[in-house]
Amino acid sequence: MAQHYADLGKILVIIPTYNEIDNVDMITGRLRASVPEAHILVVDDNSPDGTGDRADELAASDDHVHVLHRVGKEGLGAAYKAGFAWALEQGYDVVVEFDADGSHQPEQLPRVLEALHGADMVKGSRWVPGGSVVNWPLHRELLSRGGSIYTRLMLGLPVKDITGGLNAFRADTLRAILDDPIDGQGYGIQRDLTWNAHKRGYRIVEVPIEFIERTAGESKMSGDVVKEAMIRTTELGLRHRGAQLKKALTRGSGRAQHAGESAGRFVGAVSRAASDAVRDRRKGGSR
Repeated sequence: MAQHYADLGKILVIIPTYNEIDNVDMITGRLRASVPEAHILVVDDNSPDGTGDRADELAASDDHVHVLHRVGKEGLGAAYKAGFAWALEQGYDVVVEFDADGSHQPEQLPRVLEALHGADMVKGSRWVPGGSVVNWPLHRELLSRGGSIYTRLMLGLPVKDITGGLNAFRADTLRAILDDPIDGQGYGIQRDLTWNAHKRGYRIVEVPIEFIERTAGESKMSGDVVKEAMIRTTELGLRHRGAQLKKALTRGSGRAQHAGESAGRFVGAVSRAASDAVRDRRKGGSR
């Protein structure tokens, strides 16, 4: 069967790991089956459970699997930045971010790659029509939807799933956006990569995916991670909106009404997102 992404060039899928011994065989195996042409880079933060050692064994028996060992746990952002640097140095044409725990389904990756024909960056999206989440409690869905809406409105980003972690980049796009500030620690890297691509005028396309909550291993998400991301988003948003306000003031009056309308849209958007999440869960429970 012909692959519609074959002409994109060399593809690298980066998988950050920390204590993913229960998942590393599963995720690499499914990726190799779903996108046989792609190479895989496991970026391991010196996992005490032996994930890095197991990744080395997989790499020894498969020339499409590679391992980058780091000295310790420094956060998702740092792991991805190290992986990006390796990918660009090795001359890959397409670079993909991918979770190790199976929440991103390898079988959906071909559709994400195909969308790169008309884009510079493609996001696997939970919150566009056709996207969904499986086995998430209501509070987590509301938090994720609300966080994306808040970020979208603070930064003026025309993207529904800003915090989503399944992203594919053309190498030239990635190289350019890495020149701008990037969160070097936590999950804010997804916001920053998307924000930087938008500011530079790159075309961002969202492809619907089904996101499945992990069934093995422990999530690295925590309340502190969420708080840090919200604080940083607020700082970026205030700076961005402040610059817009300053520019607007130099153009004269008439902007106060627009500001009020923007505030009204924000409240309405949050309310609609909450209603949508509740309605979706009720529909799911009735099936």
